[in-house]
Amino acid sequence: MPSNLSQSRDLRQTIYLPTEREASSIPRGDIDGNWEYPSPQQMYNAMLRKGYDDTPEDAVESMVAVHNFLNEGAWAEIVDWERRFSRGLGYGWRACRRGEEGFREDVDVIARSPDITAPKLLRFQGRPNEMTPKARMLDFIGRMYPAKFGCEPPFDRHDWYVQRRTAQGHTKEIRYVIDYYSAPPEPTGEPVFYLDVRPAVDGPTAAVERMMRWGGDIWHRASGAKAREMATA
Repeated sequence: MPSNLSQSRDLRQTIYLPTEREASSIPRGDIDGNWEYPSPQQMYNAMLRKGYDDTPEDAVESMVAVHNFLNEGAWAEIVDWERRFSRGLGYGWRACRRGEEGFREDVDVIARSPDITAPKLLRFQGRPNEMTPKARMLDFIGRMYPAKFGCEPPFDRHDWYVQRRTAQGHTKEIRYVIDYYSAPPEPTGEPVFYLDVRPAVDGPTAAVERMMRWGGDIWHRASGAKAREMATA
């Protein structure tokens, strides 16, 4: 999404790559408008700059499409977190106590609420060589018990800095961490990816948000609350 990547054709390049950029659905926090994704030419130049000289030129457009798809998915996950917690921990618990399924049933009402302002992306940082603590822990467990928990470590990591507007009208910067995992392809050969998106534990509030969301879902299912709701429906 950076705008300062070169659009010039590299001297080693043998085919034409488009220079048109696609607008994302991600609002910017610094100016009006949305972030734009890099063009295939910019993506190719960025790969060369990082030392990936063996990048197949005819695969770059597909790489851009996957890149854009994953970023849209990451943003959707962040918006999901913000819908729960931008109005504070009290509302966050009410949103989480019925678990993931219960929240999805209420999501249309939540989205129409007048005191929810959509988050904006301020900036982002790629950190592919720095595993998050959670990724390191999962990798360790996978090495200890490969038959049950074995999986490949994430192939990339991003930190996204998001502007949250609270119910009181204040703005607050929230850092999100994103681990990008690949999974076995579909029978058709299509690639499969999994994103682990959560607020970074930069303070006690973020830790509580993570415990509320994951703990609320586990408790809702383990306590039989879903079955009781269905019985009384």
